[in-house]
Amino acid sequence: MSRRIATLALGLLLSACQPDTAGSLPQGEGFDFFVLSLSWSPTHCEIEGDRANRQQCGGRRNFDFIVHGLWPQFEKGWPEFCQSREPSRVPNDLVREMADIMPSGGLVGHQWRKHGSCSGLSQEDYFSLVRAAWDRIDIPDAFEDTARAVTTSPAEVESVFRRANPSIPANGIAVTCQNRMISEVRICMTKSLEFRSCAEIDSKGCKMPRATLPASGG
Repeated sequence: MSRRIATLALGLLLSACQPDTAGSLPQGEGFDFFVLSLSWSPTHCEIEGDRANRQQCGGRRNFDFIVHGLWPQFEKGWPEFCQSREPSRVPNDLVREMADIMPSGGLVGHQWRKHGSCSGLSQEDYFSLVRAAWDRIDIPDAFEDTARAVTTSPAEVESVFRRANPSIPANGIAVTCQNRMISEVRICMTKSLEFRSCAEIDSKGCKMPRATLPASGG
């Protein structure tokens, strides 16, 4: 056998031994699918004002989209604040691991107690799944370091996200508003983090024709 053929055979063997990415993900139970909620941090900080968490809103880094949460859902409705064998408090080490995409210890803890406790997963597995869900999304360049506030439509924000992530179905994403500002982008995913439709979530998207997207930095 030539060296080239031997190398090719070894490569195919190693490839076959690699675990399937979806199959290697922690698999939750007790719900139907997930909603990954991405919060536009400048809107949150503006609404909260002096009450805003300083980790997220008062530091040197200007955050754009962050993870609000990964929420277990039923086809209609959702569970929350479930009984769990896991502690209610999230360890500091795990909070720090999530700080780049969930830049508030209070946010991490609250999301675990309200939503993660309903996933059927350990804290470590739940937050590893939060990270994996975040990594599935391409945040459009248009939302990076916006130097000034802009007026846009929730429909356009949704369109920009779908152009960057063409596998998201039209009824598998919703943009929400708060105080006439773009607040969140909510994306529906299977337990294996594949994009999917979700009529109930889609129907609750912001219906305003125009809304403000506050500046994030520049």
